[in-house]
Amino acid sequence: MIWNEAIECADRSEIEKIQLEKLKKVVAHAYENQMPYRKKMEAAGVKPEDIQTLADITKLPFVTKDDLAENYPTGMWAVDKHDIVRVHASSGTTGKPKIAGYTRNDLEMWGECVARCLAMAGADQDSVVQVAYGYGLFTGGLGAHIGAEKMGCMVIPMSSGNTQKQLMFMQDMKTNILCCTPSYALTLAEAAEHAGLKPENLHLTGGVFGAEPWTEGMRWEIEKRLGLKAHDIYGLSEIMGPGVSASCDENAGMHIQDDYFYVEVLDPDTLEPVPDGEKGELVITTIGKEGMPMIRYRTRDICYITHEPCACGRTTTRMSRVFGRTDDMLIIRGVNVFPSQVETVIARFENKLTMNYKLYVGREDNKDTFELAVELADGLAIDDIKYVEALKADIDRELRSILGIGCKIRLLNPGTLPRSEGKAKRVEDTRNL
Repeated sequence: MIWNEAIECADRSEIEKIQLEKLKKVVAHAYENQMPYRKKMEAAGVKPEDIQTLADITKLPFVTKDDLAENYPTGMWAVDKHDIVRVHASSGTTGKPKIAGYTRNDLEMWGECVARCLAMAGADQDSVVQVAYGYGLFTGGLGAHIGAEKMGCMVIPMSSGNTQKQLMFMQDMKTNILCCTPSYALTLAEAAEHAGLKPENLHLTGGVFGAEPWTEGMRWEIEKRLGLKAHDIYGLSEIMGPGVSASCDENAGMHIQDDYFYVEVLDPDTLEPVPDGEKGELVITTIGKEGMPMIRYRTRDICYITHEPCACGRTTTRMSRVFGRTDDMLIIRGVNVFPSQVETVIARFENKLTMNYKLYVGREDNKDTFELAVELADGLAIDDIKYVEALKADIDRELRSILGIGCKIRLLNPGTLPRSEGKAKRVEDTRNL
């Protein structure tokens, strides 16, 4: 099913005409109402009237996560606060979240984008969509929800967790579309098997999985164990949330919603455009958002794009899966984690911990593992079990308050971790995603 054939299958020239019209509009909107970006434009010597072609986008300055941090909490909003009807947030580098504000029109746009993604997974107005992403400031749950409602589906807002109840609703309500992280999909599959359920006992036909990196091997396993067709979905809270792009049945890349997002892929070093099919940093301009427009936002995600039409009939730009990042951000269990956030927590224990630490990220049974190894301050004994366990609990509590997830804490004697003569390697990620 194609939800909006008029745009998803439009001629490339028609798509670019729409993009240019919307680009001009959003640049003018940001210049007039988003003061931090106006200052960037003025510093670059560019004005809205300088944007006459899509190629002129290269004249515009970038927006980065640092701009969001410097203008926390609402400095990047481009409308009056009274016009903001929804707020979402994701982790930021400083411990403060990146806060995004949405107008009613923004939510309508979001619903349209996610509806298109659900259609790629086989959903239609008769579908029963079970949303097992978390609800709250995280965009996953409410993003999938608003798209399913836009389509006219029956939505089951389960949120994450409570696995046995998830399975009960899947059976009793005859859920056919599942939305969750790929790792949780495998958790559901495992629980179903333990309960003696086979794929044919469920009614699942399609799944929309995102918010964390996953492999083709995981895709194959999810499809086999749950008896559905697994689809990728991509998005960022600061851009919109899930629905920026998603994969169709061809599994030949994720279709970008070209009438709402203009994408570039740039060489991370020179910031010059690279040809279709060549990997680079994905840069996104929102050409439909009012509340917090993002112009040339550097996602730090590495991928490639193609403008070739897809065998499914869609003509929209397609992006590959994300191969990695150009910064130090990690995505663990669907949550953005920066080593600098961990350092902020460690610094709070200045008389108990040193700044010598290492993060270990791995995967066991298709689930992310996350461990912090950190050295005790001089004079503290690792064999004082009662003290050490209490300190671990305090560190875990602080990490959860900033990151939104916990991790295994391993305290070490001073001098245990290797020293580096250059830049310290703080992260060991063995997931090979």
